[in-house]
This record gives sequence, C-alpha cells and structure tokens, in this order.
Amino acid sequence: MATKQINITEASVYVGTYAKYNDGSIFGNWLKLSDYADREEFYNACAELHSDEEDPEYMFQDYEHIPKGLIGESWISENVFEVLEAIGNLSDNNQEAFLIWCNNGHAVLSEGDITDLISDFECAYIAHYDSDEDFARELIGERADLNDFAKQYFDYDAYANDLFCGDYWSEDGHVFYN
Repeated sequence: MATKQINITEASVYVGTYAKYNDGSIFGNWLKLSDYADREEFYNACAELHSDEEDPEYMFQDYEHIPKGLIGESWISENVFEVLEAIGNLSDNNQEAFLIWCNNGHAVLSEGDITDLISDFECAYIAHYDSDEDFARELIGERADLNDFAKQYFDYDAYANDLFCGDYWSEDGHVFYN
C-alpha cells in the first residue's frame, strides 16, 4: 500500500461543532494550520468561526496533510505545530520515509520530543531502493571477501528474503533497520 504523500504546508482541518452536527448541520470551515503560529491561535480561530455558540465542542470532521496520530474527531495534538514544522524541515523523500516509519508503530507523533523521534528515525532509516533485491545487491557489492565470480552466481533474491525476515524491513522502497 502506497503512503499518501503529505504536503505539510497544506495541512488543514475542517472544523465544525458537535452541537451543529447534532442539529443536522455540518457548517464549518477549512482552516489551514500554516495560517496559525500555534495551537492556541488555531483554537482562537475555531472559537471565532463558531462564535454563535457559547461553549462550542469542536468537531474535526475532516483533515488533509496531517500525519496519522496528530488529530482525531475531537482533538488535535498539543505538539501538532512543532511536529509539522520538524517534518517540513526534512527532505521530501525523508518526509515520506519518516511517516512510513511512524505509521508502522515505531513512534507516536503526538508523544515525546520530535527532535528525539527524528533522531531515532535517522538511525533506523537506510535509504530508498527500487526493490529489496537492489538493497541486497548493494550489501553484497560492499563485501570485500567475495570476488566478482562469486557475486555473479549469488542468489540475491534469497538473500533479500533472509535480510527482511530479521534485521531490516521495507515499505514503498524505503528500507529501515528493525
């Protein structure tokens, strides 16, 4: 399954309220997170949008370009702006790899220090390859104890299968240490 490309600069949330929804209305508006400096400023905009309610309970009915684990129907992570900024500072290829790594249970974006998470990711991430076999070929190519004759007859496919049963895992061509 391909990971949906996330464009952090386009992160946005459709904000309604539970009261309106319960009354049969999905009135709300798309709020682009890059328009706000922090979570407090975002919630102030939500309050302004729904100023017709005394104490609105915000309902995040849809969202785009926000990584899994940073938002739910009734909540948005306290560190969402910090995380989005840090992810935005990664290269496009590393953004995709980072999100794959997180989505495979190696990190919870809404918890912990984003700098530590990115550091852990950088230790785990190897690179992008066209196939697991290409990764195996590179590893064998780096070995000085095998001559070209042996490499010619090496079973790279079987070696790749062994590699990815233990020390490594991959998704969408991105290879990681276990």
